[in-house]
Amino acid sequence: MNSRERVLAAIRHEEPDRVPIDFGAMRSTGITALAHGRLKRHLGLTGPVQVYDLVQQLAQPEEEILDRFGIDAVDLGRAFLTDPADWRPWTLPDGAPCLVPAYFNPERQENGDWVARSADGDIVARMYHGAFYFNQEIHPLEDVPPDKWADSLPAAMAKVSWGALPSPPYHIPLGDAGLARIAETAKAFHNQTDRAIMVAFGGNLLEWGQFLRGFGNLLFDLMAEPAALERLLDRLVELHLENLRKILDAFGDAVDLIQFGDDLGTGAALQMSPEMYRRFFKPRQKKLFGYVRERGGPHVFLHSCGSIREIIGDLIDAGVEVLNPVQTSAHGMDPAELKREFGRDVTFWGGGCDTAHVLPRGTVQDVRRCVLERLEIFSKGGGYVFNQVHNVTPEVPPENVVAMFEAVREFNGA
Repeated sequence: MNSRERVLAAIRHEEPDRVPIDFGAMRSTGITALAHGRLKRHLGLTGPVQVYDLVQQLAQPEEEILDRFGIDAVDLGRAFLTDPADWRPWTLPDGAPCLVPAYFNPERQENGDWVARSADGDIVARMYHGAFYFNQEIHPLEDVPPDKWADSLPAAMAKVSWGALPSPPYHIPLGDAGLARIAETAKAFHNQTDRAIMVAFGGNLLEWGQFLRGFGNLLFDLMAEPAALERLLDRLVELHLENLRKILDAFGDAVDLIQFGDDLGTGAALQMSPEMYRRFFKPRQKKLFGYVRERGGPHVFLHSCGSIREIIGDLIDAGVEVLNPVQTSAHGMDPAELKREFGRDVTFWGGGCDTAHVLPRGTVQDVRRCVLERLEIFSKGGGYVFNQVHNVTPEVPPENVVAMFEAVREFNGA
């Protein structure tokens, strides 16, 4: 059984020959550049870190890392920027050299901050001096009258950090020529690798609204401006469906999973009541997920952080096949209860090691114990792909990263 077959078997809720493993197949299952640099040095590997996700400052794991840890799934984006000329030197906050995409041109300000601008010159993202990530700097619809929100898209979306700092393959515009270029690369990559391939899509609704309006404002809008908010969300769905059609037409058969995202929870609870979710978001998500599934497209993967247990059944009903990150430190997200209640209906991708406490602050023995316990719970009957709960953060010791994957290997009997 090769890696692609292993992942697809797990999604079909069959027990593969071993638990499949992910490390960086999407932008919440990988490792920050600072942590990756230390991991490489710990393993005796040379060469600069490649930072492919500029907002979160995530590293692109090298093939030798993927091989060493037995990784079964990859991000389509790694098939791009393969020429040395596609990268240029930069420096990480700890002073270590790295490489960033050549199209990344932030400005260094006098106070040491790095800023990124939109095409018309507005500062849309900022990495404060000494910080590890870029933060959203403006909310382009914050002061726009409610009756103008929907009409302000998609121009306002270009002033959100994700739009201003794209990750591959979306550094390539989705016009006819760009889609043809992406499709050619995706199909070649599919033939070159036996790992399962995931393409990032996003399709966020709540999060786009929060980035556009402001995080608190959007939650207030649920009560104060429901009609205007629904028009905004409907316009977002239209734009997402248009891009979904382009992607699936061009290269949907070259990828195995398509990644959606919307952080519907916090560590303590949902961001809104279940009733609010069912009114504003579920029917619109169902349109997006349903479009992919009706076309027989790649498997629908949703990243949604936080305490979301109350609506996991709704997400499954809306069309989610794979759920990530399984934030087990959040309220109500007990691994055994999740597997028992939902394990027959959705594939859990993540939850394999706590990134809030165990991975950054535990001992090697703590990490091993956590991983083995989670695998014992989640792997039974298939429907599971191993990954830590979220990206490996800068403070995580490299020894703990190695211990995590060694524990998976131990469980798998390798």
